[in-house]
Amino acid sequence: MSNWLTIYQVDAFTSELFKGNPAAVVPLTEWLDDAVLQNIAAENNLAETAFFAMTEEGELLLRWFTPTCEVELCGHATLATAHVLFEEMGFADDQITFQTKFKGPLTVVKEASGYSMTFPNLKPEAVSEIPAALTEGLKIDVSEALVSDDYLVVLPSEDDVLALNPDFSVLAQLDRRGAIVTAPGKNVDFVSRYFAPAFGINEDPVTGSAHCVSAPFWAEKLGKSELTARQVSAREGNLVCVVSDENVTLKGGAVLYMKGSILVS
Repeated sequence: MSNWLTIYQVDAFTSELFKGNPAAVVPLTEWLDDAVLQNIAAENNLAETAFFAMTEEGELLLRWFTPTCEVELCGHATLATAHVLFEEMGFADDQITFQTKFKGPLTVVKEASGYSMTFPNLKPEAVSEIPAALTEGLKIDVSEALVSDDYLVVLPSEDDVLALNPDFSVLAQLDRRGAIVTAPGKNVDFVSRYFAPAFGINEDPVTGSAHCVSAPFWAEKLGKSELTARQVSAREGNLVCVVSDENVTLKGGAVLYMKGSILVS
C-alpha cells in the first residue's frame, strides 16, 4: 500500500517569501522509523525538517532532523510547524505547546505581528582555551570566544561578520554543534552568522536556537532584556529576542512557500 504524507515548506523568521530560513514540516498520524525520518530530511535537503504527531492524550510531539542527523533544538522549524498548525490546519487556540525529546516543552504564541516562542536560555561561558578548529575554520584571529551548545565568537563590527569566508571542513571538527559569529549591528542590536558543517549545514540562513546563546550574551553586554537581531546570511532574517534568567523568547514571522505530498513506501 502506498503511504502518502503531506509536506509543507515554510520560510521562517521573515514576512517576505524567499527570505528567512526555509523548513519542511511533515505532519504524522503515527511515528515512522527514525531511518525513514532521516531519509525524508536528507531528500528534502533543507537545514531542518520538522515532524510532529499528536498523542492519544492530545499532546503534540515535535522532532527536527537536518539532512544528516536529529538535533536537540531548532527555532525556525518550530516556528514553521506552528505556522502550519495555525494557518493551514486550523489549530483553534492562540498558543501551542510542543513536547520535545531533548529540551522539554516549547511554547509558541500566535500574535498580531507573527509568533512568539519561549525557548531555554543557553547563556554561554568564556572558554579556557580557544580551539584551533575555531580560529583555523573561521580563518581569523579569535580574541573573544564563549561556549554553550555552540561556540560564540564576538567580532568588532557587522562588516567583520559579513566578510567571513570559513573553511567548513575545519569547522566540522569542533566539539560543539557549530559556531555563531556575532557583532554589534548597524541598524539592530546585534548581527550574527551561524555555521554547523558537522550537522550537514555549512551556513544556516536564520537560526533560532543560536539566538538562545547569543541573545543572553548581548543582553548582559548591552544592559537590556529586549533586543533586535538580524542574521546576515544571504537570505537574512530578523528576530526580536526577550531574555530572562530561564528563557529566551524569540519573535518573528513566517510565510508558506509550498504544500505537497510525498511518497514514502
